[in-house]
Amino acid sequence: MLRRALWLLPRPIAAARARSFSTDLPAAHTADATFMEAWNKVMPNMDPPKTPLSFMHPRPPIPSSIPPKLTVNFVLPYASELSTKEVDMVIVPATTGQMGVLPGHVATIAELKPGVLSVHEGSETTKYFVSSGFVFIHANSFADIIAVEAVPLDWIDANLVQKGLADFTQKLSSATTELEKAEAQIGIDVHSALNSAPTG
Repeated sequence: MLRRALWLLPRPIAAARARSFSTDLPAAHTADATFMEAWNKVMPNMDPPKTPLSFMHPRPPIPSSIPPKLTVNFVLPYASELSTKEVDMVIVPATTGQMGVLPGHVATIAELKPGVLSVHEGSETTKYFVSSGFVFIHANSFADIIAVEAVPLDWIDANLVQKGLADFTQKLSSATTELEKAEAQIGIDVHSALNSAPTG
């Protein structure tokens, strides 16, 4: 039985090496000839539907040398804070810890936790408080930061944050259901991060 398992093991690995990524598309769009032929036989007077391939674009080329700047898109559900802004570095509050992103960073996807997002451009640093979201770092020195909520750090009122932290702490101690406990704990986590944001 072990011999049979070992014989099967190399096959998927070899197949995985040969298989290309779904985003490795040819530069020129090629239609599925078999599908188009079958469609034209059945519905000759109607344009064929668009397939997922028709919506995909080729992966951007990876530059041969590391560009001097990182291009950042920072968006919220209701606004775009930064759009194709060239910066020196961003520091994001990932769930695994603070993560610095420079030009040439390896392609990565990370979840954001409540904390401070810093955008460094020359000697200037712009800081935002983000509640949660994701950062998508591409191999071509582009970074897309998608946050659920974000505000500039200087908009935070320390007195309101302290009041909110006290309110959610009281709600946690008086919570009777698991839902109430979870909601109160989320409030405490966000307000604790807000409380430490001005020093971060």
